Order: sequence, then structure tokens, then C-alpha cells
Amino acid sequence: MKPGRQRLDKWLWFARFARTRTLAARLVEGGYVRVNGRRAEAAATAIAVGDVVTVAAAHTTALVRVLDLGERRGGAPEAQTLYAALDAPPG
Repeated sequence: MKPGRQRLDKWLWFARFARTRTLAARLVEGGYVRVNGRRAEAAATAIAVGDVVTVAAAHTTALVRVLDLGERRGGAPEAQTLYAALDAPPG
């Protein structure tokens, strides 16, 4: 992978959108994830800082901008530093 890029499934796992990396890959392959408005076709799709990711989960849809790629899966506060919610109400 090129510098400044990361696999989509890995980022979804780091950002805690999925409990495991396998589940993150299933989200992508099931068509529940878009990157910059285009459906992600493979878990290995490369993302970079500034990309907009849409995740359609069971009960909600998250629209976020990638702020950092991350190096490990940490706690929730650490995961929330990896993205900025674009669908959250201002406040």
C-alpha cells in the first residue's frame, strides 16, 4: 500500500465501526460502505486522510471524514480521533 493510505477494512476496525476486521471486510463486501460517494467493492480499497466514508450499519448510517489513518485499535476515545462526523447536528 502506498504511504498515506490504508486498507478500508483495517481503518473501519481501528475506528470501531466493526468489532473485528473480518466483520469490517463483510461490511465492505456486502455493499454497506461507500468511499467518496462510490460503493467500495473490496476490503482492500485504499483510503486516505480527507476521504468521506459512509457506513450503513443495522440501525444507523454514519457519514464521516477520515482525519487520521491510525496505527492500532485502541479505546473508543482514541478511535473517535480518526474521523469527524459529517451528519452530526452542529453544536
